[in-house]
Amino acid sequence: MTKTRTLALTPGDPAGIGPDLVVMLANSRTADRIVVIADHSVLTERAKLLGRDVSFNDYLPEECNPGIEIIHVDCQYPVTAGEGDHRHSIYLINTLNRAVDGCLSGEFDALVTGPVNKEKMMQGGFDFSGHTEYLAKKSGAKLPVMLLMNQSLKVALVTTHVPLSEVPGYISRERIVATVRVLHKDLTERFGLDSPHIGVCGLNPHAGEGGELGREEITDIIPAIDSLREEGINASGPFPADTIFTQHQLSKFDVVLAMYHDQGLPVIKHSAFGEIVNVTLGLPIIRTSVDHGTAYHIAGRGGADAGSLRAALTLASQLSVRSQT
Repeated sequence: MTKTRTLALTPGDPAGIGPDLVVMLANSRTADRIVVIADHSVLTERAKLLGRDVSFNDYLPEECNPGIEIIHVDCQYPVTAGEGDHRHSIYLINTLNRAVDGCLSGEFDALVTGPVNKEKMMQGGFDFSGHTEYLAKKSGAKLPVMLLMNQSLKVALVTTHVPLSEVPGYISRERIVATVRVLHKDLTERFGLDSPHIGVCGLNPHAGEGGELGREEITDIIPAIDSLREEGINASGPFPADTIFTQHQLSKFDVVLAMYHDQGLPVIKHSAFGEIVNVTLGLPIIRTSVDHGTAYHIAGRGGADAGSLRAALTLASQLSVRSQT
């Protein structure tokens, strides 16, 4: 008999579309147990705004039935759909901490996160450049790796939420090697890929043109790839970013490793925005997320699309099954 998976879900910014998405899922049939960690009143008020008749059962740890349940975490400040408020940041941290603690203890099989506004989080006094970095610090992971994926494409990053002007300073042989090791390990163990082929982007235009357009490929990226291949990891490159994402090239790789955020993510988001899942590799827990932001402009108005959240929940369930086999 298949074990029911228990997935922790944090909706994210209470003023964004995260609560809308939870409301949209409320009456859906699911084979998993989805435990939403949020303020109960925020969800019920959002349901009223959306004109939906939904109800949420309280979380009972001793039960293990498919469906959606709520762990109430109090949001101390008023919430208005579409109006972000930095005072909500402590509420968001509390929901995340409850979810991560539950995953680390084995109470939950995986974590799925909704969108937050990083600017509001930092205005609220938290050093929060993103879920990826916060979850790594909270769980004690040394190097989190961001992977965005859909059915046909996987893109991972060497650097994540770093100003573009600072990216070259992060591109070192050691960091690339460490990133690819994490990528290889999780693709093998969690995704079940046998010797995944990793295509590595260059940093500079045309992958540096032999040093004429930048030397990071020569000094760091090529030596890193050579070192990885000596370890038996199937890595190739560096390839110019403007050609590795062609269909012909993509067919050769299981995943593309981009050097920085806006080198790789625009490609996958252009191809399938709303269907993409963000996965954090290198954590001691399974974490997936939606591929979009808070979308304040449509919060509470009925225009949200739950496609990415559904995909994130499905992948979290699949990964948790594989991790326990």
